[in-house]
Amino acid sequence: MRLRTTGAAACAVLLATAALAGCNRGSDTAGGKIGIDMPRTDTDFWNSYQQYLQKDLDRDKVPALPLSNSQNDIAKVVANVQALTDQGAKAIVMAPQDTGAITAELQRLAAKKIPVVSVDTRPDEGEVYMVVRADNRAYGEKSCDYLGKKLGGKGRVAELQGDLSSINGRDRSEAFAACMREKYPKITVHELATDWKGEVASAKLQSLLAQHGDLDGIYMQAGGAFLQPTLALLEQQKRLRPAGSAGHITVISNDGIPDELAAIRAGKIDATLSQPADLYARYALFYARAGLAGKTFRPGPTDHGSTIVKIKNGLEDQLPAPLVTKDNVDDTKLWANQLEKKK
Repeated sequence: MRLRTTGAAACAVLLATAALAGCNRGSDTAGGKIGIDMPRTDTDFWNSYQQYLQKDLDRDKVPALPLSNSQNDIAKVVANVQALTDQGAKAIVMAPQDTGAITAELQRLAAKKIPVVSVDTRPDEGEVYMVVRADNRAYGEKSCDYLGKKLGGKGRVAELQGDLSSINGRDRSEAFAACMREKYPKITVHELATDWKGEVASAKLQSLLAQHGDLDGIYMQAGGAFLQPTLALLEQQKRLRPAGSAGHITVISNDGIPDELAAIRAGKIDATLSQPADLYARYALFYARAGLAGKTFRPGPTDHGSTIVKIKNGLEDQLPAPLVTKDNVDDTKLWANQLEKKK
């Protein structure tokens, strides 16, 4: 077992390998409750995360307060978290979309010795017990390499960026740009900031297509927000051509939601990076319960295919996010395929 902990280590081993099954649940949380704030429910990815979260809460009888939803509003995150702690939460799971504006609240929680698990996003400042996310720089680098190779190192690409006030948007954008500069200098990249909003992405992409009809590729940093608006626009512009045919625009996305996998099967997009909604939910709860029990972790590889790394304000468990193409789109290990079967 390589998930390094101190204190109640045997229990931690079982929790990590059996997704919180067993291991004296009555004592591993020291009588506390977990407060959980959903960042938003307006994208398929976050809706899927909530489904997995609720399933794990119910299955493992996790001592949690009712979920709150901050609706992509940092002021609501703060208000919701304060309400949860007022209701007795002794550990907090959150996913602040504005990672620079949560510092004061994290400082308040640290003063109260309330461990915080941040899912998908890494706060810029302020103490966190554990960040549960994938390596977002790898998203940008892998997306760059995929497009660069598919386009033969030349052409024109639109990048639908997320919110650059978010560490995820910055990491993906910076890594994508650096990779393109270093490896594929003959590819022209048009950076389109969107604030994770599908309608903004569609409008900016439409303007770009009007100016540059020779667009060869698209990188969507969030399929949950951008997939349907992008496909609708390409279809309207008569640019939605099957993969492998003349005039096809090569598209890679990030998220791995069921609709993206369906679009890959249909030849509408080429690839996505599967952001593990199921593992986000599982390990958010695992670390929240570990925090309640006073357990600590150290950097190093885990037995669930990830690596814990030291960050300036805590630790981060970087979960795997596999590349999905037509070659492995039907893999039953992909969370979106599991979710489809449950419907």
